Order: sequence, then structure tokens, then C-alpha cells
Amino acid sequence: MPPSPIVSSLRNAGCVFAEDEAALLIETAADGADLDRLVARRVGGEPLEYVLGWAEFRGLRVVVEPGVFVPRQRTGFLVQQALAVLPDGGVVVDLCCGSGALGAAIGAERPDATVHAADLDPVAVRCACRNLTGRVYEGDLFAALPPELRGGVDVVVANVPYVPSGAIASMPPEARDHEPAIALDGGVDGLDTLRTLAREAPSWLAAGGHLLSETSKQQAEAASAALADAGLAPRVERCEELGATVVVGRAAHDRQDAGRS
Repeated sequence: MPPSPIVSSLRNAGCVFAEDEAALLIETAADGADLDRLVARRVGGEPLEYVLGWAEFRGLRVVVEPGVFVPRQRTGFLVQQALAVLPDGGVVVDLCCGSGALGAAIGAERPDATVHAADLDPVAVRCACRNLTGRVYEGDLFAALPPELRGGVDVVVANVPYVPSGAIASMPPEARDHEPAIALDGGVDGLDTLRTLAREAPSWLAAGGHLLSETSKQQAEAASAALADAGLAPRVERCEELGATVVVGRAAHDRQDAGRS
């Protein structure tokens, strides 16, 4: 049986999972005219998640607006690692939150936790407010947070931009042409934001708290060094199945021991 015209159009546009995408577009469309518009947007190169208006992430349908970073499946490993160190009734901060997918997933899987999130981009903040039941703030990293959180955060989770500036041009067009550069470009070696985050984290973390961030396998050693330079005890966690790498920094259990971890 020949493929449907929609599947054929998607295949010709380079969509690897054309049949699955066609089914989702048909499910989403309000009517035939709307379906034509959705297919045209996808064939034109827009990320599927923008066209649908949501992304699947750890069993949730996370609202994703155009211009907001699309959560990757590999980032579920970052959530998994955060959950592993989150104490009962803990306080979580999702920085560089984008759509708020990480905070939403943590909140859904650990309803006892208190979740805060922040992003510099007002579009991302608006989107995160639709996905999170916790508080969402607009601003740059920790500067966005209310001062009363200082010294009391158990887990900071951050999917910081970590693509080296020179590698942006080689990214897939869906990301390069549609996602915000601020969510992708991590500077010359990709670690500019992580270094800033690490320097500021110790004063916000509770004793024994953790900072976790996604990075690449190639950057893990330098990322660990950035955490150590900030007085955090670093380790690297990897998931080969997802192709995910996470750096974890633990604050000293006693603030007087900071720097000796």
C-alpha cells in the first residue's frame, strides 16, 4: 500500500519517522485546513514539537512554544540523577529552565519537593509558567531567585547551554535555525555558563546539596574541574544508552569544610 500524501511529504522533507509524525499531526489538527498548515510548517523545517505545541518528556506532555529550547530525551538522565540525590521534602531549583521540563518532571515524580525555576528569556518564562506548579522567575541564573532561598537549596539542576560557539553552525537545522542561540551557545569551549553557575552555587546550596548539569562526554573533565574550582566535590555520571553525560557537584556537609571536599 503506497504511503499517504502526508507521509510522502514528510519523507521527502527528510523526516525519518514520517509515519509517526503524520499520526501526531493528524491527531493535533482541528480540521483539514489546519492539518495542511501543520504539515506545511513541519515540511518547512520547524521542529515537530513547535508544530504540535508540546514535547514528550519522561511521560509528560510539556508545552513548548516556538522560540523555546526543545527538551531532549537524553536530558531525562539529568532528571534521574537529580532525583537520586534529592532528600525528602527537598528544595529544587531548575536554572536555565527553558520550558520548565526538568522542574515539571521532578515535581511530577516527587510531589513532596518544592520546585523553583528561572530563565533569562521571557518567552521561556511564559512557557515554563504553563508547565510548572512551582514558582518561575525571570532573570540571570541565581540572580533571579528570591534571597530567602540562599543557603537552603538541596538540588540545583541546570541544562545550561554547552555547545561551543564554533560548533553551532554544524548543528541540525531544526536546532540551529529555530531554537534560541542563548540556549545553545556556551562560549568558546561551551562551558562559560557552567563556570558562572558553579562559582555562584555554593552560597545557594544547603550543606551537602548538589549542583547537576548536562554536558558532553568530551567536556566532562573540564566541567568537573570547574566544579572543583568552585569548592564542589565533582563526579561524572554517564548513560551510554541515551548518550547523556551529567556532571554532579556536591557541597560540603559543613560550610566550614568548604574547599576540603
